[in-house]
Parts: sequence; C-alpha cells; structure tokens
Amino acid sequence: MEELAQNTAPDELAGLIGRVQAYNPQADIGLIRRAYDYSARMHVDQKRESGEPYVTHPLNVAMIIAQLKLDVPSIVTGLLHDVVEDTQASLAEVQTAFGPEVAQLVDGVTKVSKITFQSREEKQAENFRKMIIAMANDIRVVLIKLADRLHNMRTLDHLSADRQQEIARETMEIYAPIAHRLGIYWLKSELEDLSFRYLNPTAYQSLKAFVAAKRKEREEYIANVIEILSRRMSDSGVTAEITGRPKHFFSIHSKMQELGLSFEEIYDLVAFRIIVDTVRECYEALGVVHANWKPVPGRFKDYIALPKANMYQSLHSTVIGPRGQRMEVQIRTREMHKVAEEGIAAHWSYKDGNARDLKEKDTERFAWLRRLIEWQQNLKDPQEFLSTVKDDLFPEEVFVFTPKGDVFDFPLGSTVIDFAYRIHSQVGNHLAGARVNGRMVPLRYRLRSGDTVEVLTSEKQVPGKDWTNYAATARAKSRIRQWLRNQQAERSRDLGISLIDHELEPVKLSVTQLRANKRLDGVLAEFSRRDVDSLLAAVGYGIITPAQLLAKLLTP
Repeated sequence: MEELAQNTAPDELAGLIGRVQAYNPQADIGLIRRAYDYSARMHVDQKRESGEPYVTHPLNVAMIIAQLKLDVPSIVTGLLHDVVEDTQASLAEVQTAFGPEVAQLVDGVTKVSKITFQSREEKQAENFRKMIIAMANDIRVVLIKLADRLHNMRTLDHLSADRQQEIARETMEIYAPIAHRLGIYWLKSELEDLSFRYLNPTAYQSLKAFVAAKRKEREEYIANVIEILSRRMSDSGVTAEITGRPKHFFSIHSKMQELGLSFEEIYDLVAFRIIVDTVRECYEALGVVHANWKPVPGRFKDYIALPKANMYQSLHSTVIGPRGQRMEVQIRTREMHKVAEEGIAAHWSYKDGNARDLKEKDTERFAWLRRLIEWQQNLKDPQEFLSTVKDDLFPEEVFVFTPKGDVFDFPLGSTVIDFAYRIHSQVGNHLAGARVNGRMVPLRYRLRSGDTVEVLTSEKQVPGKDWTNYAATARAKSRIRQWLRNQQAERSRDLGISLIDHELEPVKLSVTQLRANKRLDGVLAEFSRRDVDSLLAAVGYGIITPAQLLAKLLTP
C-alpha cells in the first residue's frame, strides 16, 4: 500500500523533495514520503473551504518550511501538523510511526494553533503562554507555525469577511512581529501585506493600482540606477551584486500614514541592495553611493557596527537619486544577506543528513525570547501579560552604551529608568539619577542611539508611582508595579497587625504570640489565604475585619 502511495505521489510532493535535497542532499526522503502518505490518509475525507483536498494545505506548509531550509523533522511536522488536531490520529500513533522528535514538534504546534483574539482574555493569555513555552523548548515550533499561518493567509479568500479580519488582525499583531523578531524579513513582509489586504482593503487596492500604474516607469528607473551603480562600483574596484525591488505595500502605506503623504508624494517606492564580499567593501560601497548621490540627513543607519537584536546587519542610507527621487540603499555582505533573508533559520547546520538544534549561543542572542519566557512565569494578570507581549513585539530600537562600552538595545522612547532595570532589578529600584554623555539628566530622559549612560543609585531611593509613566519597556514597568504592590502589601500587613493587636489587648494576646504558636495558620483555609502575611494584609486592606478574624481564632 505504501509503495503504491509513493508511486502515485503528486508533482507537488516531488517538488518538495527536490527543494529539500537541494540544500540537504542526505535528507531522509523516505520519511518525508511516509509522512505525506499518512497525512493524505488521515485527511482523506476532508476538504478546505476552497473545495481542494485538505492535504494540499500541509503539503504547502512543508514547502514553506523547506524554503526556510529547515531539517527533515520540521518538514515531516509540516506534513503532519494538523493530524492530531483535526483527524482521528493520536500523538502516540505519530510517535510510533515517526519517532519522539517529530511527535514533540507536532504536539508543540498543536498546542499553539488555537490562538484567537475573540476569546476570553484568560484563554487567550493561556494560549500565548503555551506558544512561548513551546518556542522556549524548541524554536522550530514557531517556525513551523509561521509557515502554517503564511499558507492560511495566502488562501484566506474563501472565508467569511469577519473571519478574514479576525485572522488578519491576529497575524498583524502577533505572527508578523514574531517573524521580524526571528529576522525572517521576506516572511514578515508577506504576512504584513496579506494582513493589510484584508484589514484595509480600500487602501490596499488603491495602493496596488497606483504601484501598478507606475510599473513601467519604476522598472526603467531600477535598470537605470543598477547600471549607474554597477559602473561606479567597477570604477572603484568594488565587486558587487546589485538588485532593486519595489517596497512592500504595507511598508509604503505605513510611511504614508506616518508622514501624512499622498500617493503622489511618495517617491522612495524602490529599495536597492548592494551585496559584497567583505565588511570593508560594505563601507567602500557606501562611499561610492554617497559620492554620487547626496545622502538625506538623519537617514543613515549602521547596523553592521550595531546589529539589531535579531542579528540583522546591514548599512542603510537614503539618498537623492536620479530625477531627484529619494531611494533607499542597503549594503551588506553575502553572509549578512543570508541572515537577513533567513533569520534564525540561517543558523541551522547539517551533518550527515541530520539537523542540529540551534547553537546555545545563537539562542542566547534572542534576549526577547528569554523575556517572554520570564513574563509568562511572572505576570499572572492576563491583561498585563497580553499587553506586555504585544508591546515587546513592536519596538523600534535605539542603541546605547554603558561606561564600559557594552551595547544595549531598547525600544524607541525608553528612558534611563528602562536602562537601570535592564542592568538589574535592584539597580532600578534604587535609581537616584543618571549621567548621559557625562551630563546629569532627569529620570524621564529619553534615550538616543549613541548615548553613554551611567546610573547613580541610593539605598534611600525607591520607585515612585509616576515611574510607570516614564518607563517604556515591559520589564521596567512590571518590576516597578511589582515593587509598588509589595510595598502596598507590606503597609497593609503592618496596618493589619496594628488593628488586630488593638482588638487583642483585652485578652492579653498579640499577633506575635499567635504567629509563634501557629494559631493563624489554622484559619488560612477559612479565609482562602495562602500564608499568614497575606491574611494580615487582607485585614489591613479591609477585606477581612479584625472581628471576623478573632471570631474564628478565639472560638473554642
């Protein structure tokens, strides 16, 4: 039966196998074929909303995973990712047939596949927690989920308008930012454009028509610039590969919104990329560009010297090109280009046909993932947790230095309060002042790229209630709120002790005595309190009256 299925495998499966073998010649093709056969059998009676056989979806997801150049277990998981959730297949069956590694990946993807923004907040928060835990255990889980989401977005036409909007919003708010954080820019851009198409169809179609009308003019402009750049690079002895491409729709729309521009006022619809062999040639190429066209002030960024948090490196400059039009130029080495295109997936290595997990040092570079893991453990309030996740996925970064020359990246709008909490919670809690570039600044000072920041602390200094208004990072805000809650709890506990002691005076008892003989422990369950301190604080808050507590304590 298996032999028959293999012989009748569709052209698409042959295309998948060919794509995998192109980057991993020793790949276990037999395992991929078996996974396809199993998926086709499990989904045999199911169809998509388009009327196509359901198996076309997992097959296309596996194709996208292969485009990311992931390992065979990831490809197999792409083919099987819906069998446990949508068919009679069990996880135990998957493990028996395809091994524990594939089963673990399928389980991880299944756990994160039901995130919905219309559900209750608690359920939504719990789904996020599951996704983050799955990402922490194996980053491949989220890469597979991104491939799943991309194919779903590509085939969204057949759903109702409400469902399209819901899925598109979820994609724009969560999945596109995660793709950005993982450094996979082509995937991030396509998810954004597809979401934009359904979230704002009028603006999307207008922009699409405008860009299409300019197509011939744009193609001529790209060819002209490439010819000029190629000649100038050659004259300067720089060997470079030069390409030009239209910017993505959502990128253009965002710039129009940000600057309040109309279609006719948007000129830099095209971005040019210069790829060279060495870092030295990157800066030489930049010199050639600036020698021929005037750079726009404030529009140069050196992500080679100061890489983005997701490992992205490149030189970015906007210049006034031919016909007086602004154009963006990106310059990078081939290795930087690989990371820019593939992101975290570029760090997979193949030995004897088997993929190794990301090296620990690579995983450690994703500090944002560690922060998400920390938050899912510490932030119990669903609204605060969801807000924290969304805020952290959308930072525009600034880079600042410690006095020792270490570099930290922060979201745009961060202050010295954020800097202090980035160093350590205790440094933040006792922040008394800061010097930026040698000068004293207020705590609300907003960090700028290139700043050197030195924090000053004092044991007498503690966070103020207004600090959360000045902090921009979720880490700082959560630490400040945690400190304020703890302080409030301490004050309430002390007040509770005072109130109870006052009531106990006639019977010659005190809270200290009740603690010592553990009589307070005996009533915790009756007041639904986890410990004595929270019981005393509840009295201080007024949730429990001293009379209510003493009635339970002193009743024989």
